[in-house]
Amino acid sequence: MPDPPVTIPARPGLRQALVAFRYPNYRRFWVGALLSNTGSWLQAVTIPFVVYGLTASASWVGVAGFLQFAPAVVAGPIGGSIADRFHRRNVLLVTQSLAALVALALWAVWVSGVRSLAVVLALVAVGGLVVGVNIPSWQAFVSELVPREVLLNAVTLNSTQFNAARAFGPALGGLVLGTLGVGWAFLLNAGSFLAVLAALAAIRVPRLARPAGPGGSLRDELRATARSVRKRPGIVACFVIVAALGALGSPVFQMLVVFAEEVFVVGDIRYGLLGAALGVGAIVTAPFVAGPGAGMRRSRLITLAVLAYGAAVVAFALAPGYAAGLAALVVVGGGYLAIASTLNTTIQIQVDEAVRGKVLAVYLMLLTAALPAGVLAQGLLVEAIGPRAAVALAGGAFLAVVGWLRWGTGLVARMDDLPGGQSSS
Repeated sequence: MPDPPVTIPARPGLRQALVAFRYPNYRRFWVGALLSNTGSWLQAVTIPFVVYGLTASASWVGVAGFLQFAPAVVAGPIGGSIADRFHRRNVLLVTQSLAALVALALWAVWVSGVRSLAVVLALVAVGGLVVGVNIPSWQAFVSELVPREVLLNAVTLNSTQFNAARAFGPALGGLVLGTLGVGWAFLLNAGSFLAVLAALAAIRVPRLARPAGPGGSLRDELRATARSVRKRPGIVACFVIVAALGALGSPVFQMLVVFAEEVFVVGDIRYGLLGAALGVGAIVTAPFVAGPGAGMRRSRLITLAVLAYGAAVVAFALAPGYAAGLAALVVVGGGYLAIASTLNTTIQIQVDEAVRGKVLAVYLMLLTAALPAGVLAQGLLVEAIGPRAAVALAGGAFLAVVGWLRWGTGLVARMDDLPGGQSSS
């Protein structure tokens, strides 16, 4: 039986920062996701570590990042269609099981003594395909676990667990890589999927009776989805921001291994702490976004978050030492949480239920298309002009693009629109 409904007002304030945890299904999902994502972030620092160890090349690190995310661009629209056609809980059970098998294959390859870059990259690409199918159902499923009035809180806490995992996973990865080795890092990630699979098995939610969405082929569905998005300027603004974030702001994570090796000259554990700093920043910022942030206009919250994020990326690139770089990454992590939560919530509130999965798929497709392109470009740029100049240039370009969107077009203000596209003013 599904959990009984609970009516809880989502008033802004620190005491309301954890309101979504009062819903049992959401609690189960959150805890399982935290443990599973910790393993995924552990692997996220292991892959660049392995690739850089095999090649000593920032360009190949960029290629690995490209192959990690580019397949999701192909799989994303299919995943969105699946999310709107099938029970999302069942979809997640299948995709999470497949992701666990990919992680197990990476472990088996490594412990068998294979040190082939091609094999590692191929498995990374397969994992990217699975992620592309998984993410639309994952994002849309949150809206089934809580009522609309606490959706911002739920989305923010969901982003918080992802970023908490971003803190724990890389820190654990640095420790594991420095002591037990790469094989254990892959194995721990494979085992971590058991947590989210157990949580999904325990969740009982009815399948939604969704309005009829656009029919026909996948191409016809995408065209109809695009027409729906064009009627929502607030969602269009979210799409532009997430594309800029993926291409210009997010590749800094893949370049951390280059900064650790060539700029700060630190070992495995301190490399892991660079990634962990991003998660720490998100954890520190989460109570504000989930509590008082719920009472702010989304356009104002996203503006503050973007300014903090872009400036911190530039500060990290130009940091005079390891400690200063670590501090800048804490701000980067906090800004990312606020950006991701606000964009996701805006879409979840403004989108029509009939195309929720497909719109989220397009949104995530933009991120997963922009991110590998950005990683690949920044990898090549690092080789040409050095890591500091490349990352600083990207951070400045991110601020310029979003500044134009905010003050040059007025689209960001439409992120405050109410459900159905009505202006909030």
